[in-house]
Amino acid sequence: MYGLSNELELDFARYLNSINKPIWIRQVLIPGITDDKEDLISLREFLSTLSNVQKVEILPYHDLGKFKWESLGVDYPLKDVRPATEDDVVRAKEILGI
Repeated sequence: MYGLSNELELDFARYLNSINKPIWIRQVLIPGITDDKEDLISLREFLSTLSNVQKVEILPYHDLGKFKWESLGVDYPLKDVRPATEDDVVRAKEILGI
């Protein structure tokens, strides 16, 4: 589940930058998964190479859809992950410089 490459998405962002197509970045902040300081620094560094980013948003993870998985009898893969707090979001924004 974790550790998949995002190279296709990065290539697409580079392509959109090359044609001057404005973009918004929406980063889902999942505690213990997408909130690592080094990963956020890498994201900040990547975004600094793009001139077409108009907006960066941090979307805090929540578990409001968990009941849907449970009602289907399917194991919810993030069942042990806590929802992101406002402090988590503030920390991520500070690291990203937004």
